[in-house]
Amino acid sequence: MDIVKVSPKFQVVVPKKVREAIGLRVGQRLCIVAVGDQLRLVPIRSPRRMRGFLKGMDSSFVREPDREL
Repeated sequence: MDIVKVSPKFQVVVPKKVREAIGLRVGQRLCIVAVGDQLRLVPIRSPRRMRGFLKGMDSSFVREPDREL
């Protein structure tokens, strides 16, 4: 676990090994999400990079009775 410090401008530095592990690049945008008392930084991926990421996912589901065709 890496520990970072919040600057007076509320900025933090993402440690190098974390940046490398998730492939974070200079200028890349992040979405910040508050979950309880935690903050999650989620990299925003381009649609081109997202293509195929759900490949192999089970897409079967049971429709509610009032939604059947």
